[in-house]
Amino acid sequence: MSDSNVLGPFVERRVMKFFYNSPLRRRATLSIFNDADSISLNVVKLCFLLLHPSSNHATINVRVLLIVSLFSFCPAAKVGKTSLIMSLVSEEFPDEVPLRAEEITIPADVTPERVPTHIVDYSEAEQTDEQLYQEISKANVICIVYSVNNKKSIEKVTSHWIPLINDRTDKDSRVPLILVGNKSDLVEHSSMETILPIMNQYQDIETCVECSAKNLKNISELFYYAQKAVLHPTGPLYCPEEKELKPSCIKALTRIFKISDLDNDGVLNDNELNFFQKTCFNTPLAPQALEDVKNVVRRNMTDGVRDNGLTLKGFLFLHTLFIQRGRHETTWTVLRRFGYDDDLELTQEYLFPLIKVPPDCTTELNHNAYLFLQSVFDKHDKDRDCALSPEEVKDLFNVFPYMPWGPDVNNTVCTNDEGWITYQGYLSQWTLTTYLDVQRSLEYLGYLGYSIIYEQESQAAAITVTRNKRIDLQKKQTQRSVFRCNVLGARGSGKSGFLQAFLGRNLQRQMRIREDHKSYYAISTTYVYGQEKYLLLHEVMSDFDILSEPDLSCDVVCLVYDVNEPRSFEYCAKVYKECFLDSKTPCVVVAAKSDLHEVRQQYSQSPLDFCRKHKLHPPQPFTCNTTEAPSKDLYTRLTTMAMYPHARLRCMCSCNRCTYCLCQNLLKLELLRSIKAQLCRVVYNRHMAQADLKNSTFWLRASLGATVFAVLGFAMYKVLLKHR
Repeated sequence: MSDSNVLGPFVERRVMKFFYNSPLRRRATLSIFNDADSISLNVVKLCFLLLHPSSNHATINVRVLLIVSLFSFCPAAKVGKTSLIMSLVSEEFPDEVPLRAEEITIPADVTPERVPTHIVDYSEAEQTDEQLYQEISKANVICIVYSVNNKKSIEKVTSHWIPLINDRTDKDSRVPLILVGNKSDLVEHSSMETILPIMNQYQDIETCVECSAKNLKNISELFYYAQKAVLHPTGPLYCPEEKELKPSCIKALTRIFKISDLDNDGVLNDNELNFFQKTCFNTPLAPQALEDVKNVVRRNMTDGVRDNGLTLKGFLFLHTLFIQRGRHETTWTVLRRFGYDDDLELTQEYLFPLIKVPPDCTTELNHNAYLFLQSVFDKHDKDRDCALSPEEVKDLFNVFPYMPWGPDVNNTVCTNDEGWITYQGYLSQWTLTTYLDVQRSLEYLGYLGYSIIYEQESQAAAITVTRNKRIDLQKKQTQRSVFRCNVLGARGSGKSGFLQAFLGRNLQRQMRIREDHKSYYAISTTYVYGQEKYLLLHEVMSDFDILSEPDLSCDVVCLVYDVNEPRSFEYCAKVYKECFLDSKTPCVVVAAKSDLHEVRQQYSQSPLDFCRKHKLHPPQPFTCNTTEAPSKDLYTRLTTMAMYPHARLRCMCSCNRCTYCLCQNLLKLELLRSIKAQLCRVVYNRHMAQADLKNSTFWLRASLGATVFAVLGFAMYKVLLKHR
């Protein structure tokens, strides 16, 4: 780098001393509630662009290394701008000042804020206008240097430099400006009376600093404010004309308040304030400091404190006070801790943290995520009826930029008699979202502040990625909690009724569902051998020709046909033979609307014969035309088949033809019943006679009889199984 100079160790020590001796630096380590002082600045990459003051058409040549924020100095006359750079580097006023100082790179470990800084000077004699325009367009903050003893240099700030900069930057992304008055050692008065009207006229001006390169006055403050303008701009937060926070800032701080209000009572009590303080600034707050904060709010507004807690109005007032006192870095620290960028939008990195989901793996919420969601539910279930009313749902999602749940959700999960989402339905919907679209679930958890409340690096800590399904099949066991069942069938076969019946709704309740509120998913819990599992039913569209891979990828398949429609089963048979004949996915045939008259199906085989031929369970009768909620037995069997696809499950019928039914009939024979009764009678009689119980011969005969009975029963079962 011919025109760039990286500071050596000696100069680094001087610059570090310069920064650490700044009184502004010493004030930058306090907490949010200590008289509006703030913590140290965030670390970002930053570079300075200094423009030489000799011409109206200054030019620039800057190289930006890595990811940097450009920092520019624009001159309005010969004001000693190059002397400022030389004084910063050497800590003494230079005897000879070159036309342009070489580009200087200050490493991050030199500045207290750990900010890499590139300072680039400008000279008209060496650079061009086009280079100037390019660098202005790259700048994040521009410092315009003028001489406090030269009125023409002050006039040129508004007549030339500010219009030039505004013409070269977008209106929606204006670069913050800092006015730098040099040569303050030559005058006894301040130029602030002249500069203040300029600052009021142009909102892009962040601040003004008077300094002296000769006696080293306020040079470190100049760079502090320049960094501060990049890291903590005032523009997005505060409107100086109205003297109030901007709507986007109010919206962001309101979300932060609601997340921090853990009990949702509308005020931040001492515990919540301490939690907020620790979350943002990693330090607790003394009880007296808390009282001081509330006293400040009480003195300035009547409704800022309620029940000895800070209200939303009081919370917003505090941040307004911080900004008005020049401590807007405090507000920025809070905003960035809760995921906001410089435009007061939640960052993509915050909302969508990286998470890898390999093929044939699924995503589920872990235990901590369910605990968090439970706390969110309890926080907003104000009437404690274990259901969320429409008003409570709206309040819950008030921290979202949009309403994530539509009316179809009420037909996807369980609701109470009033149609409100129950606690079980609430968790089921979150489970469904995580399973189908994990990125959407991460986004939602980000809006609710999961990573902040649970002190996690990101929302990805709430997600469990299950192992490959093939490994589950090999090991013949699974740790998954969510299983997907795709429901296929011809149009009008009863698929929608089958889904709604899973949510406990009979035909009468289903008839009240609006067509535009219909859902193609239903999810609820079932219990398999005492374990709670989620079964997700997905109604697949009836068009066989456009079945996609997700329509076929599932843990269990349910083929539904209408017993009262003669051509209904044909669709099920075609789908099975085309898509699942050679698949290891378990399939179940459901004879829907079994309360109606069963007609002969117009297919080459009856449904029962088709199932026998392909070694499927016989068609399962099902109806939702009941007075009470439909039975969940069939759904439990589906979940069991999804959990154990490798196992031969017990028969789900009473056909008197399969192995299970024959064995059951054998065990129910009158002969075996009489033998069992005689054996029980003998054991009872022996029990009554204590002397006989001590006889070892009795126990020997009983053990031998039981062994013979077990061997004969097992041999008969094997014979019947082999015959099948």
